[in-house]
Amino acid sequence: MIGRTRRSRSKAAPPPGGRRSADPSRRLWRFPGRRLSPSWSLRTLAAQVFLLQVIVVLVLIAAAAAALVLQGRYDGENSARERSLAVAEAFAHAPGTATALQSSDPTRALQPSVMHAQAGSGVDFISVLDPRGVRLADTQPQLIGTTAQDIGRAAMGETFTDTFRGKPSDAVRAVVPVMDASRRVVGVVTAGIKIENVGHLLDQQVPMVLGSAALALALATGGTALVSRRLRRQTHGLGPAEMTRMYEHHDAVLHAVREGVLIVGADGRLLLANDEAHRLLGLPPDAGRRHVTELGLGEEMTRLLVSGEAASDVVCPAGDRLLAVNTRRTAPYGGAQGLVASFRDTTELQALSGRAEMARGRLTLLYEAGVRIGRTLDVPRTAQELAEVAVPRMADVVTVELLDAVLHGEEPTGAVNRMRRTALHGSLPGDPLQPVGDSIQFVVADTPMVAALRRGKAVLVPDLETARDWRAQDPEGARRVLAAGIHSLITVPLRARGVVLGMVNFWRVAGAARFDDEDVAVAEELVARAAVAIDNARRYSREHEMAVTLQRSLLPRDLPEQDALEVAWRYLPAQSGVGGDWFDVIPLPGFRVALVVGDVVGHGLHAAVTMGRLRTAVLNFSSLDLPAEELLGHLDEMVTRLDTQADAADGEGSRVTGATCLYAIYDPVGGRCTVSRAGHVAPAVVDPSGRVTFPDLPLSPPLGVGGHPFEAGELDLSEGSRLVLFTDGLVEDRGRDIDEGLRILGAAVAHPDRSPEETCRALMETMLPQHPSDDVALLVARTRLLDPSQVAVWDVPFEAGAVSRVRTEVSRRLVDWELEEVSFATELILSELLTNAIRYGAPPVRVRILLGRTLVCEVSDGSNTSPRLRRAATTDEGGRGLFLVSQFADRWGTRYVAHGKVIWAEQTLGRAPEPDMTLLIDEMAW
Repeated sequence: MIGRTRRSRSKAAPPPGGRRSADPSRRLWRFPGRRLSPSWSLRTLAAQVFLLQVIVVLVLIAAAAAALVLQGRYDGENSARERSLAVAEAFAHAPGTATALQSSDPTRALQPSVMHAQAGSGVDFISVLDPRGVRLADTQPQLIGTTAQDIGRAAMGETFTDTFRGKPSDAVRAVVPVMDASRRVVGVVTAGIKIENVGHLLDQQVPMVLGSAALALALATGGTALVSRRLRRQTHGLGPAEMTRMYEHHDAVLHAVREGVLIVGADGRLLLANDEAHRLLGLPPDAGRRHVTELGLGEEMTRLLVSGEAASDVVCPAGDRLLAVNTRRTAPYGGAQGLVASFRDTTELQALSGRAEMARGRLTLLYEAGVRIGRTLDVPRTAQELAEVAVPRMADVVTVELLDAVLHGEEPTGAVNRMRRTALHGSLPGDPLQPVGDSIQFVVADTPMVAALRRGKAVLVPDLETARDWRAQDPEGARRVLAAGIHSLITVPLRARGVVLGMVNFWRVAGAARFDDEDVAVAEELVARAAVAIDNARRYSREHEMAVTLQRSLLPRDLPEQDALEVAWRYLPAQSGVGGDWFDVIPLPGFRVALVVGDVVGHGLHAAVTMGRLRTAVLNFSSLDLPAEELLGHLDEMVTRLDTQADAADGEGSRVTGATCLYAIYDPVGGRCTVSRAGHVAPAVVDPSGRVTFPDLPLSPPLGVGGHPFEAGELDLSEGSRLVLFTDGLVEDRGRDIDEGLRILGAAVAHPDRSPEETCRALMETMLPQHPSDDVALLVARTRLLDPSQVAVWDVPFEAGAVSRVRTEVSRRLVDWELEEVSFATELILSELLTNAIRYGAPPVRVRILLGRTLVCEVSDGSNTSPRLRRAATTDEGGRGLFLVSQFADRWGTRYVAHGKVIWAEQTLGRAPEPDMTLLIDEMAW
């Protein structure tokens, strides 16, 4: 075998003279008993060990010296800091220092003390400065009057130490403030040691350290020389038996290793080949000394061996194997010129690598599907994302069909044999597949699609050309598909929660491999992930639609008719879903109007339902005609009760705390607007000239916080003013804060000639992006004033005889207003209300008649006692007055004011009152 000649030579007797080598330059050892020849060449092991020992000792000495220098300098600087700080603090806290600094001549008082202290303290300098840093006394008199640097911290009362770099010298210094009895800084004391004097002790120690290092180096060198001599003696003492065993071990390892090895000479002939090389390369038995070009190793491997170039893990074919080849030249490692080549069999590794790469690609595909599919919560878009992810790595063309119920966000029920193509990705010549939007029907039972729906799992058609069952439903369409080059199909039902949502088809065209069973597994996993995303999008669409419908039903559909304000409004939901912003316009007695804007924290169904509850509560509280701040107080109590119930529901309910509300009452008689707000942003007021203000109105905590009274502020608005009420989503966004939003809003509404509708349109266009992050409620109201000729007021003496006189005056005013048809009913109402006020109330008593869309009669007095409607018994002498009022008036009620109450009755003009005569007769029968 090739290579055995080396073993036979190792057993031969040494040449005459006892030498192991005929080459004088390689006399590494002699037989025992001979005198050793020293060799200090760096190629010998002894010289290398000696050099290594010297280097190690030098490194240790250098490290020790450097550590000593650094530690010495560190200790010196710390000692200098402590000494400087002690001296500076002692001088600054001395009893007479502060007094001297406040004297008329601080320099004369302090200079002797500074010189004396420096002489006995061991520091290089002491300076006393005023708070501005001007030297008043210094150990160098020529510096007096100059300004010190970097003492601002001490002027603020802070003591510190630092290393100062600058003029007059670099130093380690301490800076201490001097304070008088009132803790006011009256001066600064600095003391320090120059940098050049800090290391004087180190300069004395370095020569001693270097001398010790030299002695250590000498001892280490001598010891290393002795060890090296002993090592050379032992190494050169190897005998023939030891060398023989060494060669035998080398041969055994060479031929037992599971890696092929070749040694090629400089002339390109094979010098050595181990057993593994014979097996891997199929070498003939007589391959020794033959040229590598004669061994039939293949073009690539032969080129590597002949060229002599270095190579690392170059894969070359050798028969039915793939070998990883490594080549290196032998010249740098001794011996003649040549080449060493090693071989490893990587055939199975390459197959495993291919399968691993395929698995990695499929895992990457599934990972991207999880990241890219379902980002928008939009059903058609999610289906399109599935198709885009699968093309081109999974298929060449992908189609997705969904049930119409799924596209509309509804729960899929009933038949699944009719779907609508929702996504198609991948281009084919002639567009053989039905386009997006077409209705797809599965009516033939033998097609793969119907089979997949029936079985609930994927169906593979590896060769569409030979398969016949898929052509039954649409033979012409099947012909066009084959003509376009499509040859393989996987159809997978789109299922989530056990319910069929649609169908996904994967197609491959000519030039791509056919689908196999592993592709089916990947397709099923991909579709399963997409099905969850599509179902989530469907459920989100349904919930969003329900929330939008609910919120639209809870918001006012139309504004009520009233004469006090010209109103326009806008509501815009957020991009993320329905929110809790709301508004309302509520007519109140006396032609007053309440404007309401609120904001519930959060989005979704809960926010919409909570908004509806709050709006209903405000409507109910408004029917009681409460003051603005009192109404918000009742609303706050209601929110607190709701939160208490939510806490008691074991997490099933959500809290309302944090909702905001603004409630404003506008009175057109005097143009006065009362505003109370609970955590809400203040409205904008635009006067008739276009000047915009944001009035400073009292602000109370949001609803549900509790423990705080609500306050109200009043605004006097001239006719034609605009009141702009809004939620924070209009002025606050991710790209701007609320202050910038208010500035933009003020500029947008500062146009005196715009109507409320035009103002709303301008604000929507200016303030909001295309997809706002928060919902927005906007209410713009332009004020009107009731003409003074339509208001009549009488102060009534607190006596029964005044009733007839006032009734007569009211009748005259009704004649002036051409309202004779309601004169009788008005006189009756006024008589009853005024009689009750004088009999059961307290002064002052006042009557006010208002003419507008309706006729309002108001009687006020100073009592808080409210009358109530009741059915009087036949034996009662009274109790029928309010019953008569309720019969002749369309509406009536009571509201409380700061000092008393107001009882009002409203009659609709243009029709005669029609009281229930039966009830009147029954009531008057007594």
